[in-house]
Amino acid sequence: MTHITLRIYGSLQDFLKPARSGAFTEVALQVRGPQNLKHVLEALGIPHPEVARILHGGKPVPWTALPQAGATYAVHPYRPGEAWPGPGPPRFVLDGHLGRLAAYLRLLGFDTRYDPQWDDGTLARYAGEEARFLLTRDQGLLKRGRVRFGYWVRHLRPQEQLQEVVHYLQLGRWAKPFTRCARCNTPLQDVPKAQVRDMVPAYVFRHHTRFRRCPGCGRVYWEGTHVTRLRALFRRVLQGERADSPRA
Repeated sequence: MTHITLRIYGSLQDFLKPARSGAFTEVALQVRGPQNLKHVLEALGIPHPEVARILHGGKPVPWTALPQAGATYAVHPYRPGEAWPGPGPPRFVLDGHLGRLAAYLRLLGFDTRYDPQWDDGTLARYAGEEARFLLTRDQGLLKRGRVRFGYWVRHLRPQEQLQEVVHYLQLGRWAKPFTRCARCNTPLQDVPKAQVRDMVPAYVFRHHTRFRRCPGCGRVYWEGTHVTRLRALFRRVLQGERADSPRA
């Protein structure tokens, strides 16, 4: 049996039971058998995609390392903007609890896979095979070995979830609002007004000049009052006006 101490920093304390606050929480453990640090941390409840670094004596330690008797390990979360290596924008896959968030991310221009019928195996497969960033309300799903990039969404309300994810990944640098279909995720195309005459209400056709159409599902978009409201939401979110944010 190996005795070790873990110092769990910042937002990783959300996974402890009960959740803690403060700069860090110190946890003394007795490790039975040849478990590496990944196994030890995930047994404690902390999924590997949210851990930025493990330090021992100020030096980085790999996930696969076996804990040393009497050692103290500092376990740190990602700081805002660190969790996705880039250089381009993340592509997402979301679990069935996050449908509204999926629509928001698509409307911000991000490639976002979502289907409420997908099981955990399918979500993990997309996350692994396509190097997608998994967003989920299921902590256990993040512990699957195929998931490299991921985050447990803390908030329950969709607009707060959007603020949370934008802040965590610093998505403003890549956002291209209203360039992707909220329904099917396909990039939108500008179309001449004449082509949508029979696809939109008569009053919309009379009062609007610019239209976009989804080549995937055929949905037509225009600058209505709903877009005005969404622009205000996205502007507020992208400017970082947050009432609450997970700890770094």
